[in-house]
Amino acid sequence: MTKIYLKKGRDEALRRFHPWVFSGAVKSMSAQPSEGEIVDVYSAGGDFLGRGYYQTGSIMVRILTFEDEPVDSGFWIKKLGAALELRRALGFSNEIPDFSASSVQPSSCGLPTTAYRLVHGEGDGLSGLIIDIYNRTAVIQTHTVGMRMARKTITDALLEVYGNDLDAVYDKSPAISALKERAASECDDEFTDGYLFRKNSEPESDTQPEAAALFNGETIYENGNKFLVDWEKGQKTGFFLDQRDNRALVKRYADGKKVLNLFCYTGGFSIYALNGGALSVDSVDSSDGAVEMLDRNVVLNGFDSVRHKSHCCDAMDFLAGSEKGTYDLMIVDPPAFAKHRSALNNALRAYRRLNAAAIEKVAPGGIIFTFSCSQVVDRQAFSLAVFSAAAQSRRKVRILYRLGQPADHPVNIYHPEGEYLKGLVLYVE
Repeated sequence: MTKIYLKKGRDEALRRFHPWVFSGAVKSMSAQPSEGEIVDVYSAGGDFLGRGYYQTGSIMVRILTFEDEPVDSGFWIKKLGAALELRRALGFSNEIPDFSASSVQPSSCGLPTTAYRLVHGEGDGLSGLIIDIYNRTAVIQTHTVGMRMARKTITDALLEVYGNDLDAVYDKSPAISALKERAASECDDEFTDGYLFRKNSEPESDTQPEAAALFNGETIYENGNKFLVDWEKGQKTGFFLDQRDNRALVKRYADGKKVLNLFCYTGGFSIYALNGGALSVDSVDSSDGAVEMLDRNVVLNGFDSVRHKSHCCDAMDFLAGSEKGTYDLMIVDPPAFAKHRSALNNALRAYRRLNAAAIEKVAPGGIIFTFSCSQVVDRQAFSLAVFSAAAQSRRKVRILYRLGQPADHPVNIYHPEGEYLKGLVLYVE
């Protein structure tokens, strides 16, 4: 195994259990490792610091363990088992209520939730790996060569940990051309989306079509709300599980409100607002596919075009064309404006412009839920951008809540960079 030695005085971060080794901290290597290869990291004095996988770039090693232990099948079973134990402690379960029985309704099941994040990268000690659970399907995203090379081992470990509670494991890893070119020779198979495991089974009966549709791997429950999830073609792993708690908060404030949901995707916030008693909801997204799924979710939850209208157009254009005071509650949840630090300044300008428009247009006494999911935009920078937008509007604005990601998206205390979702709830006079 290749040994990587750090420069003198550059081991402090690893001794504090930060899982990244930057290239600038490396003094020497015993050999030239391949992309994704497991390597050991030592201090300048020869102390073992950790074991992880090598990659080219500014982050040279992503640590998987700070112990001198093999990274084998037992390792993956242990790590995934610990992740599942945490989710079960949080109340998540793979036990899907049997809605085929007419006497069983969602309300009698304690507002079930059948989707959650099992692995959240560094938050679960597995840098570069995301696993989301939708009913009985695990959807994997690998963001590094090292994790992509381990997909089959990860799949075997998932089946060991879950037993018969998994029907499928689907790989939804993003296609990164540079990554393909760099490491094509390092993987046993091509970087293509597809099922790593799938049970060969048919529905037991077609006499309950509604129940079969709910749990064929396409529809999930979240706090009793129903959502269609397309993990093959949808964004990310198919659904934005990180907004679960924030959607529930929107529901609390939606009663009697006229709601605008910008960048709505498949309508998560919209469905919660409708179920919360909103007078009307306008949902806006530029994606035809997202709006089509949104419309299906509206019908799935028993609503119609009287209270809900979908708009496939640019969110900023829609907001600019709306009359002042039309909406009492707005959700502003754009995609990441900055994925790299080089785009930070442009992202902050975009957040200021978007939030200034929302604050200007919301009705007096209105509430705005505004978010940033850009990891390079920290909480302070986002708050300052929203402050600047409020000052530009010259309206009185108060912060009611500071929001973040839910407990199944944990932040490793030694890796604060894992706190990517920031949100503010504003009251605008």
